Amino acid sequence: MKVLILGSGGREHALAWAIARSPRVTEVVCAPGNGGMAQTARCLPVDLKDLDAMVRLAETERPALTVVGPELPLSLGVVDALRERGLRVFGPTRAAAMLESSKGFAKQFLERHHIPTANYAVCTNLVEVEKAIDIFHPPIVVKADGLFAGKGVIICPSRQTATEAAQGLFSGTLLGEAASQVVVEEFLEGDEVSFLCLSDGVHVAPLVPAQDHKRIGEGDTGPNTGGMGVYSTDALLDPAMTEWILRHIAAPTVTGMAAEGTPFTGVLYCGLMMTARGPQVLEFNARFGDPETQAILVRLESDLVDALEACVDGRLAETPLRWSAGASACVVASSGGYPGNYATGLPISGLAAAAHVPGVEVFHAGTALKNGQMLTAGGRVLGVTAAADSLAEALDRAYQAMAEIAFEGMYYRRDIGHRALKQKPVS
Repeated sequence: MKVLILGSGGREHALAWAIARSPRVTEVVCAPGNGGMAQTARCLPVDLKDLDAMVRLAETERPALTVVGPELPLSLGVVDALRERGLRVFGPTRAAAMLESSKGFAKQFLERHHIPTANYAVCTNLVEVEKAIDIFHPPIVVKADGLFAGKGVIICPSRQTATEAAQGLFSGTLLGEAASQVVVEEFLEGDEVSFLCLSDGVHVAPLVPAQDHKRIGEGDTGPNTGGMGVYSTDALLDPAMTEWILRHIAAPTVTGMAAEGTPFTGVLYCGLMMTARGPQVLEFNARFGDPETQAILVRLESDLVDALEACVDGRLAETPLRWSAGASACVVASSGGYPGNYATGLPISGLAAAAHVPGVEVFHAGTALKNGQMLTAGGRVLGVTAAADSLAEALDRAYQAMAEIAFEGMYYRRDIGHRALKQKPVS
């Protein structure tokens, strides 16, 4: 069977890698793909902001299954459009994807269905923000309502900075695009956990848990990014807590979406804060996380394609997932200056040597292959990922491979997994 993957980041490279391992798959097509994917899959150009272009591509290729990676095509309704044309596609509809595309919708949905989350207010103007801010004690979290690639969340140390942040979101000066709504939330303390589930609209099947590192700086400092690294280990959640989250968060979300006439099929990503009063939902994503996918999929032993098709066909309960014991870690190599301005088109060296480190997969996030030379083409460039019997060993392997790679201005955090290991940064 032929599988089409829409997207061009590290998440999509990891999906292509896992899908290509299925004995049922004869060809993987990535659109638009990147330099790393071009080495193992057929890459075709497409504008992920252009719904008609994506539909034309799928109709031309006629894949047995289309897998949608990023959030933007989901929010445009690519799943709806492909289904209308009789094509099999993995991912939620536009209406179901509102769990991610509108933070205001998600918060109100959580409240309607009594799913634990931070106290909040949805505001449409600065006057409403100023009233809401008086309810919360600093620090205060201010979120832009739409899709902003993980950069629309601002933790504000005072009411004044919260007001200024909201003003910047409404005006567009902070993110380059004006937010129509702003969500003001209480600040939650605890450890974050990325809890991803597959869903066929009725059933949910958890993936192994992961913990992302959003901040650019070591020690979790500096501005938020799309994710600078992640690790996955069973020790993140014990079986009893996993069952609690399934029963009180994941399953009620899927049941609630179905009850509201928008059944959710695809990946439900629950971003959780493990607080003193129990797990609280920070956010939903309606697709695989990035870089969580890289660390999660290297632990998957069963056939990913079987699981994706089970979601499409409504038979997830009959399709068990099998995982390797131990741990995995992904360390992101980014361009100098990210998440701000950065240069592209810089030559990358050492990729072959890095890939030869045992247990390591190098997933490309922002690369381009030109005249046989791999070049940087984004803010997050590579996700060096390793699996091993222990988290310490997985991190050692990832950093050993990272040491082989070089490009001008390359930056990566040397303390991924520090909360689990209480480790010192790698020298």
